[in-house]
Amino acid sequence: MNDRYPRPRPLDADAAATYASWFKALADPTRVRLVNLLAVERRPMSVGEIVERSDVGQSTVSHHLKLLADVRFVIAERRGTSVFYRMNANCLSRFPTAADAVMGYPAPTPSAVPCEETI
Repeated sequence: MNDRYPRPRPLDADAAATYASWFKALADPTRVRLVNLLAVERRPMSVGEIVERSDVGQSTVSHHLKLLADVRFVIAERRGTSVFYRMNANCLSRFPTAADAVMGYPAPTPSAVPCEETI
C-alpha cells in the first residue's frame, strides 16, 4: 500500500448506513443536477428559481430538494412564504472521504465529522 491508501479496514454498521444514505441521495441524475446548480450559483435560490433553471416541475424539484436536505447536502432556509436552498459546503467537503471509506481505506467516521451546517 502507498501513503494515500494504507491498509484497508472494515466499516462499522453505523458508518456504512450513513455513507449509503449519502450515495443514495446522489443516485438520481436530477438530484445531481440540482446539487450542481446550487454549487455553481454559490447562493441561496428559491424553489421557483431552481424550477426555472431545470427541466422538471415544481413538485419534482421540491421532492428532490427535500431528499438532499434530509442528508444535509443542501440547507433549506424559510424566508416568509418562500424556501431558499443553498449548498452545505461542510457536508459536501466530507463526501469524498466516503468513497475512500467504502473501499476500505481509512477515513473519518461520519460521526467524527458530522454533516452539520457551519456558521
